[in-house]
Amino acid sequence: MVRGKTEMKRIENATSRQVTFSKRRNGLLKKAFELSVLCDAEVALIIFSPSSKLYEFSSSGIAKTIERYQRRVKEIGINHKRDDNSDQQARGETYGLTKKIEQLEISKRKLLGEGIDACSIEELQQLENQLERGLTRTRAKKYQLLREEIEKLKDEERNLIKENKELKEKLHGMGTIVVASSSSTLSSSEVNMEDNDNMEVETGLFIGPPETRQSKKTPPQN
Repeated sequence: MVRGKTEMKRIENATSRQVTFSKRRNGLLKKAFELSVLCDAEVALIIFSPSSKLYEFSSSGIAKTIERYQRRVKEIGINHKRDDNSDQQARGETYGLTKKIEQLEISKRKLLGEGIDACSIEELQQLENQLERGLTRTRAKKYQLLREEIEKLKDEERNLIKENKELKEKLHGMGTIVVASSSSTLSSSEVNMEDNDNMEVETGLFIGPPETRQSKKTPPQN
């Protein structure tokens, strides 16, 4: 037989209400016991009947579990308080940063010459002083960068002059070697020409027999 769904409302009949209480109480106590054993959980159950009769179950003792519960509730309350304080502090910081950003935006527009119609003479004077200080710092930074760039160009110029001088010295040395080689070649040619001049043989025309030529060349012996 299919069991119908129980309507969740107070049972008007006292006898039926007492029977239902007894059954469900026993079932609830059984489930608490099973939960503590199967899952190794600390379980405490307190039940008061309609007649104020106490029924309880605890896996570690009712007083111990209640004390643990109270400590935990206190810790949770403290943590919640800390979280609330942290949230409040964060909101305060966010609001402060938002106001600073707004002030910076207003100052930026004023420095650009916008929104100054409602400024007083003192505010305009302060704005002028800020612009002058900013302009002074900007010019000083610009001149510093220009000086550094000029020094850099001077260093490059000195390096180029040095390299140019070294190249000239190398070219001069190569020219000296070429001239010396040419002079050496010329001297060798002159020596060869002088040797050729010294090797010239005196020749003459002679008519007659060979013996006569020999006797002419050899002087008579005494």
